[in-house]
Amino acid sequence: MASTAESEAAVSLADVTKTYDMGGTVYALRDLSLEVPRGSYTAVMGPSGSGKSTLLNLVGCLDTPTEGGLTVDGADVVAMSDRERTRLRGGEIGFVFQTFNLMPKLTAAENVALPMVFQGVSRGERSTRAAELLEQVGLGDRTGHRPNELSGGQRQRVAIARALANDPTLLLADEPTGNLDTETGREIMALFERLYQRGNTILVVTHERDIAEHAERIVHLLDGELERVETVDERRTPETDAALAADVSGDGASGAEGETTAAAESDSASATEEA
Repeated sequence: MASTAESEAAVSLADVTKTYDMGGTVYALRDLSLEVPRGSYTAVMGPSGSGKSTLLNLVGCLDTPTEGGLTVDGADVVAMSDRERTRLRGGEIGFVFQTFNLMPKLTAAENVALPMVFQGVSRGERSTRAAELLEQVGLGDRTGHRPNELSGGQRQRVAIARALANDPTLLLADEPTGNLDTETGREIMALFERLYQRGNTILVVTHERDIAEHAERIVHLLDGELERVETVDERRTPETDAALAADVSGDGASGAEGETTAAAESDSASATEEA
């Protein structure tokens, strides 16, 4: 049975080190200790090579530490067999990737239902659950569309719905807006906000400060080590994003209006001189 501390944390890393043999020992992570509280919203930032992807792979049970302890949903990942880790990953962890990773020949509903196949969910339940999830992400009218018939933002919505298929404890997102335009990125972050408010635990890896500021806190990595954990005093929300977008739009309109007025005044002055 998990301890109280473990049960309060969706993820706990204790003195985790991850090394690779690349003709010599390369440290991807070094003595990293971190807890991700259940129901929290955490972002991870750092330059290339800082260990962000390695951290995500460990938390997602795609890899194991060379040294140290790792628990996910109270379960000791290090002590598990490969089969047990696969079962934990499939049932308790949802992944959202920058490149969507949808099956091109499957419809949106079939893509969302796919993780449930490996959990033994009946076909009828899979169909119902997939339709419900696509409705939740605003794609209730796109269930029969294949990925090449969807926009980038719609594909990412399908990917998020798929990540939620097995009602995971933890939602992991790797650069979820990296392949999207600014407006579509805002829509995706608004969807993450709804999931967070609903009680999902979210861990987002990003190199964009404005994306990271949607989280409650930002974990900064540098050279495989924990540099600092920053508390976000004023989180970005769909409302603040909309206000900022409106300000930018207003500035653009004001600039255009000013240019038009200046041009008109210049034309008027030229006409007076000619007269």
